[in-house]
Amino acid sequence: MTSHVAIRGPIDRADLPGLFARVCALLESAGPGDVLCDVENVTADAVVVDALARLQLAARRRGCRILLRGASRELRELVAFMGLAEVLTVSAEAGEAARTAGTGCRSPGRT
Repeated sequence: MTSHVAIRGPIDRADLPGLFARVCALLESAGPGDVLCDVENVTADAVVVDALARLQLAARRRGCRILLRGASRELRELVAFMGLAEVLTVSAEAGEAARTAGTGCRSPGRT
């Protein structure tokens, strides 16, 4: 089963506990599977990468996997620079969205 979540920016460190709680609630209700995480509208910075890494860890603990959708080139490069490219992966569908203007995920459960 694939779930969807959208993260909107900018994200401050103070936003992380609330974001984490909302996404963990989605993960609990969705059960095992992939979660497409729309990051099209976030700024590429260390706080965003930290948030995504924490969400990936929480997802893996629940038998899920976070796949980035709509990641900008800058965000993908920062993820790679921080050594997390194999942890924070861009899905095939997400990769296509990142190369084009793409439409963001607008489904219920977005954050």
